[in-house]
This record gives sequence, structure tokens and C-alpha cells, in this order.
Amino acid sequence: MAITLAEAKIGMADKVDQQVVDMFRRSSLLLDNMVFDNAISPGTGGSTLTYGYIQLKSPSTASVRTVGGEYTPGEAKKEKKTTGAIIMGGSFQMDRVLQNTAGAADELAFQAEQKIKATANFFHNLVINGSVGSEEGYVGGTFDGLKKLLGGTANALESQVSLKTSEELDSNYNAFLDEMDGFLSVLDGNPSMLLMNRAMLVKLRAIARRAGYYERKSDEFGRTVETYAGVPMVDMGQYFDGEKMCDVVETKDGKTSIYAVSLGLDGFHGISPTGTGVIQSYMPDLNAPGAVKTGEVELVAGVALKNTLKAAVLHSIAIA
Repeated sequence: MAITLAEAKIGMADKVDQQVVDMFRRSSLLLDNMVFDNAISPGTGGSTLTYGYIQLKSPSTASVRTVGGEYTPGEAKKEKKTTGAIIMGGSFQMDRVLQNTAGAADELAFQAEQKIKATANFFHNLVINGSVGSEEGYVGGTFDGLKKLLGGTANALESQVSLKTSEELDSNYNAFLDEMDGFLSVLDGNPSMLLMNRAMLVKLRAIARRAGYYERKSDEFGRTVETYAGVPMVDMGQYFDGEKMCDVVETKDGKTSIYAVSLGLDGFHGISPTGTGVIQSYMPDLNAPGAVKTGEVELVAGVALKNTLKAAVLHSIAIA
């Protein structure tokens, strides 16, 4: 069964839970649009939050044959794979006096919203940099993200165009448009989103404007959605590495990447437990005894790539 966060919200009776889901949706265009296969069940081996699936590696082909001849056999290639959902989120504490004296500024809502933003950013980081293993350069012990899923595949391409300055944007944008055409052509169908960092989004916006491919519109939350040839461009944001803020999609030696994904159960999608439990919130009862109140928000999710032709990455784009 497939479920979106908007659909999960409908199944929730608690108004606070519905508001928390909306906060998650507002915090992440990716989470808002992602389809989750809520098939992980504790009663069928799901106690470890493991999700098994068949990945299509290469599609089948068709051909012609002569009269009296036979077709040359050719089969679609598939591979059995597993991934897993992880439990992410956090808790916060506040003194009831702060809430009772906050006036128009709702301290509980503020703390919950900030924790939701942090959780959404953490999910973004795992979507790109997650890994089941413990390799350097990945967030280990989680689930495999796009950097690992696409590493070493035919859908990991290298850019040859420099976009470092405005002059290079003017002179090279047509060459980069050609690269983008080739990059997106490896996908089976049109992408749902282009995932990148903010600096790359600024460059791609400038190129889209020069080519007449740029549009912007507001969604139901009043959020501005920018598109390249009709495909939303998503800034994947930043995370704190313990010392400084870092881009989820890194820029290294002046070069960065763009990830393209086709969202859906036959392509790149989320995974979650059965029911509507992808998001849970635990808000304190302010009238109960105890001066310090604790609240929690939780996202139980992972990702799967069912078809290798539904995601691709363009590496080594020179932007700085």
C-alpha cells in the first residue's frame, strides 16, 4: 500500500498529530511529495524494520525475427535487495512557566517546529549520504542513500562544463543545457525532482532563466517552488557535523552534484511501518504535575530504489 504524508494526516484523529504532519510537509518539499510503502509489519519479520524488494537492474528488450527463425533470448535483469527504516527525531524540554508566560509566542509550538525542521534536514542528509555500512563520507548505520545507490552505475555521469563565474554562465550555459539533456535522458520517464545544494540551485536558476526554462509558483503552504523545465529544483539544505554547518549535497574542490529522482512505488520511494505511523508526536500535558515538560517528534522511514532507471546523478559540476 502506498501513502503520502497528506494521506497519513487524514487517518489521524488527533488535531495535534495532524498539525505535526503539516509541519513536516511544510519543512520539506521532498517529504511532502514522497510516496511511502507502509508495508513494514512487526508480525512478519518487521521487528527489525527491514524492507525487502526486487530491484530492476535493466529492462527487457524486443526485437524482430525472420520467418522460421527464433528470437534472440533476452531477459530483464533484477536483483533481490533489502533496506530498512530507521527511527529519527528527538525530544525537547521546557519549563511550564515559559509556556504560560509566552503570550502570543507559543513556546511549545516553537520548540516542536524547530525539532521537526531538524528531523526533516536529517532525513534529507540520509537520502543523499546514508549508508547501511560505516564507510567514510557517509552517515553510517542508517540506510543507503542516493550517493551510494548510484555509485559506480551507468546513471552516475560527470560534467565537463564550468559554471564558476557569470561570464562562464553566459558562455557555457548552452553546453550545460546539453549536459542536462543527456543527464535526464538516462532516466525512464521524466524526473519528479532535481536535488542539489543552494549554490548549485542559484547556478541552475540562472541557466534556466537564460534558456526560458525557469518558472516559480506557490504551493498550498505558500511555499515558493522553483522549476527547471517544469521539474522542481530542491535545495537539500544543510546539517551540523559537530563543528560547522555543511551542505547535504557537498561541494568539494569547487565541484558539486545534481541528483534526479522519479518518485513512485516503481521508482524512488519511502518506506515506513504499516498504518499511518510514519510520523509520531508526543506533546506534553501542560496541566499535569511536573515543572519541566518533555515533548518528542519521530519519523520512522527509509528509502528504496526499485528501478535503477528512476534515479541519476550528475557529478563534478564546477561552480566555485
